[in-house]
Amino acid sequence: MRFLMLIYPEIPQTSDEWMPSADTPGAAMGRYNKELSEAGVLLALDGLLAPDRGARIHFNGPVPTVKDGPFTEAKEIVGGFWIIDCASKDEAVEWAKRCPLGGDAFIELRQIAGEAGFPPEVRAAAEAPRV
Repeated sequence: MRFLMLIYPEIPQTSDEWMPSADTPGAAMGRYNKELSEAGVLLALDGLLAPDRGARIHFNGPVPTVKDGPFTEAKEIVGGFWIIDCASKDEAVEWAKRCPLGGDAFIELRQIAGEAGFPPEVRAAAEAPRV
């Protein structure tokens, strides 16, 4: 089973504070990532740049609207992700618990559906040619 682990770090005030440093917390995260890799569960990982480098596209009208970052109203912002392959949700939770985070940071764990995770009618609709 594949799982997406989304990391929600403490929200920095500026873009300069967004990137982790190479000091002890950064080194600990590097060791954690190496453990995931050596255990054979890591499929992908990456960090995300600060929200001021992104945009949100809203679809609540006939024409999508774009709002450039930063998103000052946000209380939680994704800072990066891992995709891991585990035998069970319990195993994925155990890997997430080993992540060297502190403060108010947290990880959201979500199982990846893949094509087989959707009902047949949804799969068929997704494959249907568009006119």
